[in-house]
Amino acid sequence: MLKPICLAVAVLLGIMAILNSAFMLVSPAEWYVVVPGVTTTGPFNQHFIRDIGLIYLFIGTSLLTGAMQPRFRVLLWLMPTLWLTSHAFFHFWEVAVGICGPADLVRDFPALTMPAIIGALLTLWAFYNPSACLQGDVACSGDAGVGHQKSQPSPGRLT
Repeated sequence: MLKPICLAVAVLLGIMAILNSAFMLVSPAEWYVVVPGVTTTGPFNQHFIRDIGLIYLFIGTSLLTGAMQPRFRVLLWLMPTLWLTSHAFFHFWEVAVGICGPADLVRDFPALTMPAIIGALLTLWAFYNPSACLQGDVACSGDAGVGHQKSQPSPGRLT
């Protein structure tokens, strides 16, 4: 029951990241003016906006690929979640040191903090839920994969 919901949320988050990326890459000046709060963070910088647009392209692609590739899901969802979480914490730090006010956290919550929370929850679900992988997938069975490598005899060692 939870699996289709988690996959649908990951796909939706991935699509939203790719749409944001496309907006940033195709029309950075319009993105700068339209997205609430962006104009208060500094002057328009087309290069910087497009750099971040590429990051969102990778985030969206990783989330979508993870939804389709259960064997690599945890890693594919963990990496963008780390960036999203770091980005959200950076905004909290800006409030803590007085660069921004607490109202900015409320305004930014849907676009910054919520995706980080969702990414963390999805990643934890994928990590702890054995049904997140395909049945019989060696990488998900605990026999191999990240952190589960089988012990191999050393070359030349008699076994």
